[in-house]
Amino acid sequence: MNLKKIFKNKKIIVTGHTGFKGSWLTCWLKNLGAKVIGFSISVPTKPSHYISAKINKNITDVRGDIRNLNSLKKCFKKYQPDFVFHLAAQSLVKKSYKNPNKTWHTNLIGTLNVLESLREMKKKCVAVIITSDKCYKNIEQKKGYKEDDSLGGHDPYSASKASAELLIKSYIESFFPLKKTKVIIGVARAGNVIGGGDWAQDRLIPDCVRSWSKGKKVIIRNPKSTRPWQHVLEAAGGYLCLAVNLKLNKKLHGQPFNFGPNLSKEFTVLDVMKSMNKYWNNVHWKISSDSKKKFYESGLLRLNCEKAKKILKWQSILKLDEVMDMVSNWYSKFYQNPKNAAYNTNEQIKKYQYLMIKKGSKCAKIF
Repeated sequence: MNLKKIFKNKKIIVTGHTGFKGSWLTCWLKNLGAKVIGFSISVPTKPSHYISAKINKNITDVRGDIRNLNSLKKCFKKYQPDFVFHLAAQSLVKKSYKNPNKTWHTNLIGTLNVLESLREMKKKCVAVIITSDKCYKNIEQKKGYKEDDSLGGHDPYSASKASAELLIKSYIESFFPLKKTKVIIGVARAGNVIGGGDWAQDRLIPDCVRSWSKGKKVIIRNPKSTRPWQHVLEAAGGYLCLAVNLKLNKKLHGQPFNFGPNLSKEFTVLDVMKSMNKYWNNVHWKISSDSKKKFYESGLLRLNCEKAKKILKWQSILKLDEVMDMVSNWYSKFYQNPKNAAYNTNEQIKKYQYLMIKKGSKCAKIF
């Protein structure tokens, strides 16, 4: 099998294709020659990476609510996908406190509806369902969470993602037994994803560039908090790598995989700020004087990605400074000329593919 052509001309449904991660993944799949069918309720932010980078060109753009089973089933029945990437979600912790009902319905019932739609597939299909690194029961351990560690969640967002994991496992055992199913499913748990084109509220990088572009200081809530920071292309590359491995090896059916940076060193919010300071002019920040937390946020969160490295041959290739260079470069060029967003996005995908080869990533052969 020619791995470089594994996605070429394949019909691929991407839920949440108008969002930050979904738009980058959709762009990459287009570059690989895929016939992408995007399913989203709306464009979630303004500005929008999906719009500014012209991701909507040369794809099938379907408007629908992931919480509406009939709408989703209709899409699956009409397009009969070869691959499915499920990214549609309410992905913000703070927002999950403000609207827990919508968070639970989107993240849990939305995933249920994807599984129900997959149940009606009569052809071979590979599905990658993206949950979150926050699905783990976070006890602030330094060794990093493995795929078989306990699930949990202090906040509505994390709990909804942990519940989705239990849902997926039960559905695979109940309705997608390996010996009978034509649908092969894998689960991806990615770390904190950053990159150009993220405009969500209450996220570190978007809040920073919004403030700095206007010459203002950004307010930092938790400067010592650590996260598994990684560029969006690291995560998207992991999803694609998992899909290929599921296609080639059905024994991976039902298994979860972590996708995050190397554990050699952990980085705090303040480390990220200092790194970005090397690539962005007029970086200013102020640490919040409000000592009272308005909602729970974990202090330490780390992932152990040895399983993906050993089985999928995937590994993170970018150092923090390389990530921040790419992030700063995308945003600075956007503010210089928003019309160049499509070119900038495609150039970064090409650059990342080149770095995969240069740094000896075994996943590079699929691109």
